[in-house]
This record gives sequence, structure tokens and C-alpha cells, in this order.
Amino acid sequence: MKQRSKSRGAVLPIVLLLAATMLVTASAWLQTSLVAARTTMAARERIQAFDAADSALLRCSRMLSAALPGTGSPNQEPARWRLSASFEGASAVAIAPFIAWPYAMRAPQCLIEAWTRSGQSSSASYLVRARGFGAQPQSEAWLQMRIDSADGIVTQHWRRVVAKPFWGALQ
Repeated sequence: MKQRSKSRGAVLPIVLLLAATMLVTASAWLQTSLVAARTTMAARERIQAFDAADSALLRCSRMLSAALPGTGSPNQEPARWRLSASFEGASAVAIAPFIAWPYAMRAPQCLIEAWTRSGQSSSASYLVRARGFGAQPQSEAWLQMRIDSADGIVTQHWRRVVAKPFWGALQ
């Protein structure tokens, strides 16, 4: 009988220690899962915005078949796209090539600007810039394509715009 009474109180601390260990491990797994879910959602938003901008860029570059008069000064890259008024409000000149975009907060937009370059009178250059949106206001992607036409040969130069040129009304 004496042996049994000495070991009776040792089981409870061991069980509590194991339960606490399991609780800490489960909470760590939960936290890791939440971080992974947030990261996945952010990546999905960036891809959604990029795809919208890419589609708008392609459609607007195809719409560029109509000739636009050159309005820029020689060798100076058009910068109207850096103004939020070009995309937002009553004086906006940007177009929305799609009525809506699935799972996005709004349809993508694009802006076509003629680029007059000195010394190249027989060629025409245009800058087509597009922005796409995801489901969240902070997910926005910008793309650009320069289209040069000289002597019947059309060349396209694509690039991704890394930083937003302005903070729109939605941010």
C-alpha cells in the first residue's frame, strides 16, 4: 500500500505537461497555416491584377491600328500616365477595354500615348500602358508596351512597371 500512495501524485503533472505540449504544437501549426493562407491569397491577388493588366495591354495594342497624331515633344517619353486624372474622374482619357473582369474590384484600364521621336520622321511610336486590379484595393499591376512602326515593320517592347505612378482614389 505504501508504494501505491507515493506514485499516485506523479501522473497528473506528466499528463498536464503532455497536454500543454500538444496545445503549444497545435497553436504553432494553426499560426503557420494562417500565414500560408495569407501568403497564398496575396499571391493570387497579384496574379489576378497582372493577368487583367496583361489582357488590357494586349487588347489596347490591337486597338492601336487607328493612327493617332503625335502629341509629345521629341525624345521625351509621354508622362500623362503618371497623372491620376488620366485614369480617374471626368477628364479621364484611359479606356476600359473590358466591361468587367472576373473576381476583380474593377475592370482593367489602358492609356495609349503617341510618342514623337526626333530624327525618325518615317516611324511612329506609341506607348500603351495598362493597369489591372485584383479583388483588394491594394492589388494593382501596371504593364507597358512600346510599339514602333517603321517601314512597314512593327516591333513591340514589353515591360512591367514596378511601382505605381500615383495613388488612385481607391487606395
